[in-house]
Amino acid sequence: MELVDLISLRPVPCAGVLLMLTQRCPLHCAHCSTASTMAGPQTDAAALRRLVDSFGPENRPELVMFTGGEPLLRPGLVTELARAAAARGVRTALLSGMFFARHERVAPHIQEAIRSVDHFSASLDREHEREVPRAEVLRTLATLLDDGMAVSLHLTGHGADDPYLAEVTAQVRREFGDRVPMLVNEVRAVGRATSWATAARIVTGPDEASESTPDRTRVLPCAMAAWPVVAADGTVLACCGQDAVDRRPAPEHLLLGNIADDDWPTLRERAMNSPELRMIRALGPLHLRSRFGDGDAGPDDYCAACLALPQSTDLPAIRAFGAGPAGELLDRHATRTQAEAGPVALMRRFGCAKYAELVAPSGVSSGVSSGVSSGAPGGPR
Repeated sequence: MELVDLISLRPVPCAGVLLMLTQRCPLHCAHCSTASTMAGPQTDAAALRRLVDSFGPENRPELVMFTGGEPLLRPGLVTELARAAAARGVRTALLSGMFFARHERVAPHIQEAIRSVDHFSASLDREHEREVPRAEVLRTLATLLDDGMAVSLHLTGHGADDPYLAEVTAQVRREFGDRVPMLVNEVRAVGRATSWATAARIVTGPDEASESTPDRTRVLPCAMAAWPVVAADGTVLACCGQDAVDRRPAPEHLLLGNIADDDWPTLRERAMNSPELRMIRALGPLHLRSRFGDGDAGPDDYCAACLALPQSTDLPAIRAFGAGPAGELLDRHATRTQAEAGPVALMRRFGCAKYAELVAPSGVSSGVSSGVSSGAPGGPR
């Protein structure tokens, strides 16, 4: 499974689920969005097993993404969950901070965990490089490529003009050509970076990159509210934004349940049929605020505007608007439109627009749109 396939599924509701296996990490990166330490909580393993065991032939995600913290601190659990998912026709991917690459020999149980997934992504940025040398990360990726694995890099920089990003992306292309696609993002003011980073607004396209403020009335569907996210305490959110994942009590309109009590069919039904989530996915929070509240009130930041929807809009009116066949049709249309636009267009909005093409460096696009229109498992029904 290549990165382009993973990103192509991102706007499809419930096509994927993000499992935070732990909030522990042995690294101390200054920009860490989860502020992970080795004292962080561990997600309940038995509840994670039950969730994966609840995937059925006609009701399952297409992809499970293992995240953290550092998911490879629990390599046995990664292997177990990946094999259980595969037995149910579900592919898996994992994002690692590469702590293990500091050692010349990778422990066998970590090797087994990596090889149990369908896609392996490594984080790399100047903060990571202070603890894990770039050469060791690239060496590990080269070994995995030689073994036939699909790999990618998740790069983070301090804006589109950050010379670090230009340097690293050029080196990766020199050494690997198109074999290592790259998802490039920018540091946000969340987690450890809250005290020093300035949050960047979401860029809606290359034609709007120079605008100083976003259009509060324009329809901007939110693909980041498409996949359920399991937090370390078992809470399941409809949004992967760290501010939403960390907030307790969880935002009412983004809360799907808890894996201690809820199986996949239950969580999926809530995500697919929630009227307010349909409207967030189809229209975006800024448009909803403009239409159902005081359009000039509240933050201009896209994600902050979503968190503030209960206070800045008539939420019951949004629910009424998104209920029934009309809401379902709008949700389907937004999903299809984003899927047909492709992964590069999606990364221009939600990543670093300047480097968006690197998620598909060979120009290959995914055929996920056929799954959207046919109602394949994991697509909207």
